Amino acid sequence: MPIISMFYGIIIRLYLMDNQHHNTPHIHAKYAEFEASISIDEGEILAGQLPRKQLRLVQAWIELHRDELIADWELAVEGEKPYKINPL
Repeated sequence: MPIISMFYGIIIRLYLMDNQHHNTPHIHAKYAEFEASISIDEGEILAGQLPRKQLRLVQAWIELHRDELIADWELAVEGEKPYKINPL
């Protein structure tokens, strides 16, 4: 589960070959004891939870980097290591 970005105490990961659990492009965000799967397309929580402030930061980051995230998702689904993406 490669880390693709970190900002404001939030760790963003893409799991390799992770297209079966939610079956939609998504990232995993972790902040302190909170963790959530968040869709790349809509920025909505698919599972888990994050505090409101951190969720909004992640959603803003997704908005800025959506094309890169989709490209990384496609790599990860194929089992290849995704590229790092600039933090917020």
